[in-house]
Amino acid sequence: MTEAPPILELRGIDKSFPGVQALRAAALEVRAGEIHALVGENGAGKSTLIKVAMGALEPDRGEIRLFGERVRIRHPSDALSRGVAAIYQEFNLAPALSVRENLFLGRPDTRHGWIDVRAERARAHAILERLGADFGAEALVAGLSVAQQQLVEIARALLAEARLLIMDEPTAPLTPREVERLFVILADLRGAGHGVLFISHRLDEVRRIADRVSVMRDGVTLGTWPTGELTRESLIEKMVGRPLDQEFPRRDAAPGPVLLAAEDLRGGRVRGVSFEVRRGEVLGLAGLVGAGRTDLVRLIFGADPRAGGTLRLNGRPVAISSPRDAVRHGICLLTEDRKGQGLVLGLSARENFALPNLAHWTRWGWVHQRAETLAFLRYVERLAIRLAGPEQAAQHLSGGNQQKLLIARWLESDSQVIIFDEPTRGIDVGAKVEMYHLINELAARGKAIIMISSELPEILGMSDRILVMRAGRITGEIADVPAASQEQVLALAVA
Repeated sequence: MTEAPPILELRGIDKSFPGVQALRAAALEVRAGEIHALVGENGAGKSTLIKVAMGALEPDRGEIRLFGERVRIRHPSDALSRGVAAIYQEFNLAPALSVRENLFLGRPDTRHGWIDVRAERARAHAILERLGADFGAEALVAGLSVAQQQLVEIARALLAEARLLIMDEPTAPLTPREVERLFVILADLRGAGHGVLFISHRLDEVRRIADRVSVMRDGVTLGTWPTGELTRESLIEKMVGRPLDQEFPRRDAAPGPVLLAAEDLRGGRVRGVSFEVRRGEVLGLAGLVGAGRTDLVRLIFGADPRAGGTLRLNGRPVAISSPRDAVRHGICLLTEDRKGQGLVLGLSARENFALPNLAHWTRWGWVHQRAETLAFLRYVERLAIRLAGPEQAAQHLSGGNQQKLLIARWLESDSQVIIFDEPTRGIDVGAKVEMYHLINELAARGKAIIMISSELPEILGMSDRILVMRAGRITGEIADVPAASQEQVLALAVA
């Protein structure tokens, strides 16, 4: 990589909120023609720093420079007009409009006061062709896949002549093939002189795609290093401030008797799935996006109707037609969409914990709130949930602590079968290791664990046994997990 002038420089950025110093003299520099990764644990200050760069937050102290000139960015539209665009995990698109209409929304091509649809189509076609899109300018955004919508966001930024693209967890919702395609696009943008700020918890991807890496911890920028100088282990140590002896902690306990058995489950994408999971076992469910893994666990949890098949708990048939039935039988689901389907974000952490468990503290129609709070605080200590207090809103917790809050909820309900759907999605490496230890602890206590993960190192590192799905069916089982490889799992996933 040749030296190039910085597109963006953040120098000595301070930002405080009531009771919290979010940034302390934070710094960042992104050059033209580079992919620059920004990493750190949840709460390290990455999001706050990016909001400052985009004008969504005003710093208390420090300076912002674009192309060498000191500037004051008052609003994200101001940042875009100066050549900086951000693409977040939640896309800013209008689903009911076409791709072309989204590309030019707020910035139409006009001629004599009228929108020049022909000119817009030509420009849209050119940018989509440049990005290798497999859809047309008049396709409805609502009908596009997540990867295609992400491409629309990139196209819109380029049409606005953005020289720097800030991408927040861009690979989180993508399949491995879509990730490969995105990396080709990012490499092309780098070759064309654009800068890319790549924010991700996936360190293998960071080390593969980024030219340089900046690490943040506790609101401070620890430094910036050429990616080639960092091993995965040294990068993790910088992020968490301590060495991690083992990323995937192992257990030596042998699984017990069968706790849950599914026989010929059918419904939605699921087509005749049978399997067993034992007490003290972590059963991994692998497969590509759309293979039917989430559909399967939703059938088990009663969130979707079954077209056929039976479930047995401890050898006895059980009728589960709703999540209420599942909870009553000791089955819980920690959904991959913890914000949309797992938590009520506007309620406090205590209230979210209590929601399915109110009967535990209710007498004569009244909830004994003190008993409820004491029960919650026991789990806060036991699971090391980091929060300002029981009344802190769930939406203000980090991803890892939101996940722990959901686990506390289901442990209080005495769940015996705990289903994790993408348990570490969107949480940092330190919180991931905490989650792995917690999963192992639950298994050691005799719980039956079903874990869906799209990260192959995670599924191989945590599972006692792996089932691989494709097109709604189980295509293979891996019993000797320590001897298995990622290639073996992928071969079954595409078989």
